[in-house]
Amino acid sequence: MKSARRKREAAVPASEPRDVNARTPRSNLVENEIFERATQLFAERGFSGTSLQDIADAMGMTRPALYYYVKNKDELLVKLVAEITESPARQLGVINGDKSVGPLDRLRAMTRLIVSQVADNPSRFLLLVRSESNLPAEVAQVHVRGRRKVLAEFVEVIDDAVRAGLSRPVDSRVAALGIIGLSNWVAWWHHPKDGRTADEICDELAEMAVQSIAQPVARKAPGIEGAIKLLRQDLELLERAAAEGEKGRKKTPGKSS
Repeated sequence: MKSARRKREAAVPASEPRDVNARTPRSNLVENEIFERATQLFAERGFSGTSLQDIADAMGMTRPALYYYVKNKDELLVKLVAEITESPARQLGVINGDKSVGPLDRLRAMTRLIVSQVADNPSRFLLLVRSESNLPAEVAQVHVRGRRKVLAEFVEVIDDAVRAGLSRPVDSRVAALGIIGLSNWVAWWHHPKDGRTADEICDELAEMAVQSIAQPVARKAPGIEGAIKLLRQDLELLERAAAEGEKGRKKTPGKSS
């Protein structure tokens, strides 16, 4: 029954051709409102429990008229994934690609970006999280690629900080997942009525992310145990550098020292 309904909703009526290249300010406004209403309905009823007719009713238009702007529900999900996953991944790549900026400052800016986007659209972020298991295959692949790209950017910047001696010898993947989790959790607990602005939350969490990996400014060694701890950190850094050097040699066979 659901598959039959989905096939009907996927077909664009011939009487109302959909010219995706014909964009006017008014059509953009209507499309944005459709997206707003649709995401609200998805959040209330779930993706599978919401039909295009439900969206048309919420907009006060007929379903054939809705087809002029949206061909199916998957198209709305693609837009949601692009907004919540793909766009941040691209922006993180731009921030992290500027190597003229130090790794800790890049990490601060990257964390701030993620927190701000989640804080600005918590309902959409939660909707995507709750719909992950029901995403159509192609949409799910785009979503997964975006999430992997986000993780890779954070891992890279943390590795840069470790190599520069600005970070403790942390496991970069674990640290990256922790910082991403810290950022995403804002969707569950931040409410404007709490008295903290989104900017304040962004600044505080971005600084927490940096301090979670940063090497202490003054490396004091309180007693023998403290000195041993610092030596162990230095040893871990040396071991990591040696391991990375070994990987580099294996990637360029035929070169001997």
